[in-house]
Amino acid sequence: MRIDKKSDFDTQELSFHEIDEGFSTREAIAEAKRCLNCKNPLCRTGCPITNEIPQFIQALAKGNIGEASDIIARRSNLPAVCGRVCAHEKQCEGACILSKKQAGIKIGKLERFIADFDAEMDISVPPAQTGKFGQVAVIGSGPAGLTIAGDLAKLGIGVTVFEAQPELGGVLVYGIPEFRLSKEVVQREVRKIKRLGVTFKTNVLIGKDITIDEMFEQGFDAIFIGTGTALPRMLNLPGKDLPGVMPATYLLSMVRLAAADILDRQEVPVHPGDTVLVIGAGNVAIDAARTALRMGAAKVTVVYRQTEKEMTALKSEYEDAVTEGVAFRWLTAPRAFHGTEWVTGLECERQEQTQEGVLQGTGDIEILPATKVIVAVGQRPAARIVSTTTGIDVNDKGYVVTRDRPYGMTTRRGVFAGGDVVHQPATVVLAMKEAKKVAAGIAMYVEAKKLLEEC
Repeated sequence: MRIDKKSDFDTQELSFHEIDEGFSTREAIAEAKRCLNCKNPLCRTGCPITNEIPQFIQALAKGNIGEASDIIARRSNLPAVCGRVCAHEKQCEGACILSKKQAGIKIGKLERFIADFDAEMDISVPPAQTGKFGQVAVIGSGPAGLTIAGDLAKLGIGVTVFEAQPELGGVLVYGIPEFRLSKEVVQREVRKIKRLGVTFKTNVLIGKDITIDEMFEQGFDAIFIGTGTALPRMLNLPGKDLPGVMPATYLLSMVRLAAADILDRQEVPVHPGDTVLVIGAGNVAIDAARTALRMGAAKVTVVYRQTEKEMTALKSEYEDAVTEGVAFRWLTAPRAFHGTEWVTGLECERQEQTQEGVLQGTGDIEILPATKVIVAVGQRPAARIVSTTTGIDVNDKGYVVTRDRPYGMTTRRGVFAGGDVVHQPATVVLAMKEAKKVAAGIAMYVEAKKLLEEC
């Protein structure tokens, strides 16, 4: 269910509907015709999964949308998602040679148009695979898990995806707001992967409902762990346990659960009239700030200890937040949460940068009033799966250790891992990039395993 009841969720002029409606057919083809079709396409170099960008743009320019969709499918199982939430300005579009003249091709919007048109007209119907070349279990249905599932299914390997939540999509559903990525788009991408023959099982918590050992006993040849970073990092400051202090991921997931009628709207932790502070300046922080406004917060301020220049969020997302009314406090370092029975404010110290760019405190202390404080300073992996099996090593930060051959295998034979559970939290497309390499490693392993069994 989308959040589309204005009386329940939308406040003032802000809506949870997707903000960018995308190109019309005329606009998409006109934009595609601007592509120079460079001999050495820098846009493809800038794409983490090396999408065949000039080729699908040229096909679109000629009106061959089905061909364009087929070209994208060679490298991506989630084009409608990537077209919406990839960091295009830092990747493909930023590398476009026309960007030097501030006229770069809108590659993301073209990819989105092709994916949406294909889905609406049901152009590409992938043949269902048989799974005759082995069976693989995938834990987690986020970007990494969906990429693994799609790539392996195309190779004829049977895939079963296990998801702990009631909805499929992982961070795409519970971590990215509806106004940036429609959940119907995510489910549409999932349905396309289902048509390859992939089986999905929801509400299955690995480590509790079934273990890695039990999966192998059920006949799976290999298992992929793509559970991401489920646990938020919190600031170890005085007052951190006060009610009203919460991680950004909690707010985003609660909004989604309420939108799906799984929770009552009143259980969403931001209410009309709240004064909200958001600590951090990454994309998750910006998402949380814009979501808080949509939930009716009277004032939302992002607090960041560094300058706008060091902000990790996309510039376009920052600009949208400013337009919507989010305030920003730069060079402001949190020192303590204030309150007795509930948070009432955030104590901060003003920072300054030396000529060498080093941050240092000024001693200037201020208490910013707040009824809710949202912390968005990163996530870390949960240990539930690793703790319920043997032989899977993690590093000192809790990330799963993997090897390069076969790529992505953990220290336990037949168990692979990829995405944020292996690396520091990254973007959707970077998780997909790693997942594609792990999929190749799994395929290599399963083929060798089957060959030895036959011998």
